[in-house]
Amino acid sequence: MNRRQLLERWWLLPVGATVAAFGYLGLYAARVSRKSVPGTPAFQPATAVKVAALSQLAGEWADRAFSYAGRPCILLRIPAATLGSLEIGEGHYAAFSRICTHLGCTVNLVRDIEVLAFSFNYRDPDPKNQHPLLGCPCHYSVFDPLSSGEAVFGKAHLPLPRVRLERRGDELWATGIEAAPPIGG
Repeated sequence: MNRRQLLERWWLLPVGATVAAFGYLGLYAARVSRKSVPGTPAFQPATAVKVAALSQLAGEWADRAFSYAGRPCILLRIPAATLGSLEIGEGHYAAFSRICTHLGCTVNLVRDIEVLAFSFNYRDPDPKNQHPLLGCPCHYSVFDPLSSGEAVFGKAHLPLPRVRLERRGDELWATGIEAAPPIGG
């Protein structure tokens, strides 16, 4: 092949590279899918710990950080029941481990929808479904408390482990936690 024939076929290189890149991305996306929250939680028992008084969680999306079984956790008052949540009167309460299932960073409650859109590059496609989410500041994974802690965006693919809650008088207690998935799952 002479120089002229080589120059006439130069376009094959970028086209071939593009096809290969999209092929790789397609295979990667098919292989790495989000895993949904299994049905009934399988809580591992642990020592009961007082988390909060019901009076401290007066309104929807009230939160309380606590530590349970050696892990940082968060208790939320949510507007609807989910798998593993506790219903008390008109209130629904759910608790999750705050350890991100991607690389183990600590997730935080992000109340501002615009912060989620700007900083985490995530906005729920349903405009009626705008509510606070749990976000990981390390690699911008987003978890939905109203979907039982499922990973809805980012590098994390597994849900946050749920914490079992019990009512004892006017207090909420943590009495069990789901097994933590392997980090990077």
